[in-house]
Amino acid sequence: MTPKISIITVVYNGGALLEKTILSVLSQTYSNIEYIIVDGKSTDNTLEIVEKYKSKIATVISEKDDGLYHAMDKGLKLATGDYVWFMNCGDQINDEKTVEKIFENNTSADIYYSDTALIDESGKFLSLLSETSHNTAPDPLTPDAMSRGMAVCHQSFIVRRSIAPPFELRFKISADIDWVIKCLKKSTSNIKLSFCLSKFLVGGISSQNRWRAVSERFVLYNQHFGLLKNLYNHIFVVGRVVKKMFK
Repeated sequence: MTPKISIITVVYNGGALLEKTILSVLSQTYSNIEYIIVDGKSTDNTLEIVEKYKSKIATVISEKDDGLYHAMDKGLKLATGDYVWFMNCGDQINDEKTVEKIFENNTSADIYYSDTALIDESGKFLSLLSETSHNTAPDPLTPDAMSRGMAVCHQSFIVRRSIAPPFELRFKISADIDWVIKCLKKSTSNIKLSFCLSKFLVGGISSQNRWRAVSERFVLYNQHFGLLKNLYNHIFVVGRVVKKMFK
């Protein structure tokens, strides 16, 4: 039996970008998909766009939330699939056969992951994430691989729902890193795919709030990897941020 995958899109006032995300999910050739949209009570045309496709979406909720990760946590709680995958507003599944290719040779891994294609708001391909940053999606992917940052984007990270924990909501920018590390600590089988899973729209909340991101990451790395290793790795993290700021 083919696994059921819950694909979750979180959106707030994303009318300009949402339709491409929705179409990338609904165009999949794989049939056993549960699509969930969690809207933060948008005031633009977001819900009008959702309404166009509502008959093909399993669950839609629209209500106030306490930020991105609170909304993602709501989506996780609504999911009923064997696997969960966050494809938030502006991001896209790489192509229409992507989900089909994930499960064609293996249906038993705890985690599937890959490199990520970077795109701009027009959908233009910019580069692979591995070509422009430290995010290399290493093989094997271990919790320790995350000790210097997000070695894999959550948009290219599919996890068995039974091992996926709630999001740590006190982290406002870096809860996805904490979540991925926790998933990896529970996983017994991680498969790196030879193709990109997602197209990632550049310019998220962490890139807009770099110093708060650094502060949060110091706290969560300390919890996961210990103070000494954290201090050593944090020199690398801070150096990377400063380098980007002065480019």
